[in-house]
Amino acid sequence: MKMILVAGPLRGGTGDDPKLIHANMEAMTTVALDLYRRGHLPVLGEWFSLPLIEAAGSKKIGDDIYNEIQHPIAEKILTKCDGCLRIGGASSGADHMVATTRALNKPVWFDIDEIPPPESDE
Repeated sequence: MKMILVAGPLRGGTGDDPKLIHANMEAMTTVALDLYRRGHLPVLGEWFSLPLIEAAGSKKIGDDIYNEIQHPIAEKILTKCDGCLRIGGASSGADHMVATTRALNKPVWFDIDEIPPPESDE
């Protein structure tokens, strides 16, 4: 079993429209469920960051509190992950997660079917 960070657009291409952001979260969560059903442990940085951002008093997406927590927490999570699955369209944040994963010398996958099954554990 691999612990895999799912990185995709959250704000990218949304103009910060809450409905589009929600759709992006749903897309990442759907992929995470597929990873789980394939025997891996998926994680999204947003599962950790968004509740903390709210608790810290963020007033809007992209404010100072958001920026203090959003990407830094995902970077920390990546140190514990076995790799990163990059999904979706344009996203500077997801691209940053890819670069961070590569800097940690961990694999980056761009298609869920590229990820070895748990029993092979390559």
